[in-house]
Amino acid sequence: MSSLHILSGGAAQGLVNQLRGAIYNETGRAVEGSFGAVGLMRDKLLAGEPCDVVILTQALIADLTSNGHVQPGSATPLGVVKTGVAVKSGEPQPKVDTPETLKAALLAAKGIYFPDPVKATAGIHFMNVLKQLGIDQQVAGALRPYPNGAAAMKAMAEASGAGLIGCTQVTEILYTPGVQLISLLPKEFELATVYTAAIAAKAEQPQAARMMIDLMAAPAAAELRRAGGFE
Repeated sequence: MSSLHILSGGAAQGLVNQLRGAIYNETGRAVEGSFGAVGLMRDKLLAGEPCDVVILTQALIADLTSNGHVQPGSATPLGVVKTGVAVKSGEPQPKVDTPETLKAALLAAKGIYFPDPVKATAGIHFMNVLKQLGIDQQVAGALRPYPNGAAAMKAMAEASGAGLIGCTQVTEILYTPGVQLISLLPKEFELATVYTAAIAAKAEQPQAARMMIDLMAAPAAAELRRAGGFE
């Protein structure tokens, strides 16, 4: 039987992975597809890559719906995901809860790991934070951008040496072994993104796609969503 094809922002990767068994039991189909920067996933959908379920930011889903790439009425919010700061597990945890302490921690970091500053929601936002702090040029040599937050956190976990820091959506931090969330970004720089699942307009298996989305958004999965960083 054909698999369910998904194109999803990296924020939902942990949740989908936790529910793979339940999705298979409910639909009889395995989940295949890509997770990454939301802009890249949108581009894949627009380029015609096979897709039954698309999970992106609420704003992107609304735009894709209005342009005929997502089935009207199929959008279902999964929750709010905030952006946080992480270090390698077991490393000292610098204060980052105010603009001043965040600035000091970033200036002191030997490497700064974060997602794509062009196509990833958190990466775009983080670059703006650096500019607002006035340190984007000072820390340029320490920046370590990756295609998505999960890849950035995995790379930080595997990197040698101390004094590393990362910034991405909390879902990608919480599901990556070897890194730990130390704080959300300061209130002044908060990024809270609503992630939404929907059925692609050209879905080959729309009924199974609906079942998968309902499973992810169901009250029974609420604890999984909370544990993974969805609010």
